[in-house]
Amino acid sequence: MDQKLKSANTKKLILETSFEMFYENGFNYTSIPDIMKKTKLTKGAFYHHFKNKLEIGKKVIEKILTKRIHNGFIAPLIEEKQKNIPELLHYVFTQRIKSFSDKEKALGCPANNLINEIGCSVHDFRIPLQNLMNAWHKVLVQTINIGIKRNEIKKDIDPNSAATMLICSFEGTRGIRKIYDNDKLFTNYLKAVKSLIKSISI
Repeated sequence: MDQKLKSANTKKLILETSFEMFYENGFNYTSIPDIMKKTKLTKGAFYHHFKNKLEIGKKVIEKILTKRIHNGFIAPLIEEKQKNIPELLHYVFTQRIKSFSDKEKALGCPANNLINEIGCSVHDFRIPLQNLMNAWHKVLVQTINIGIKRNEIKKDIDPNSAATMLICSFEGTRGIRKIYDNDKLFTNYLKAVKSLIKSISI
């Protein structure tokens, strides 16, 4: 195997394994020896790619969490913006809730978990986590503005506030769902987000 390809595959293995372990056990409760054991990599092979856990964490945010948010929320809003905006917003936010596996329901949002666990205490993580959320918020604001210009969303709606409410209600629901063993909270969220979007629509 080409050395560059082998190196890229090893780096990908470390990041994907680290992501799963951070998600399942938490960042603070996952150690580099744990990751090395899971990946079956030698110490030399591991440290050739990453010098410490903080560096891995930043790359997990930049390469994996950012991609998840982009694919789930940003790309659909950009690619389907020719559709009715209220209907598009409703579809994007409700479809994500409906598509979660039992594991995802139990563990919550990996980005939100990192924000709650270390976002305020580890400075190196604050900027990439902010960038992730800001990108999501920006596209939502743009989408809502399109709806206003098309007379699909009320003109007196503040796009920034509406975007913040949509993100925070979604992330809050995912976080609180972790303490329950049923989907009643998700059912209530689906009703609430439908009412919220209806209230800003024409």
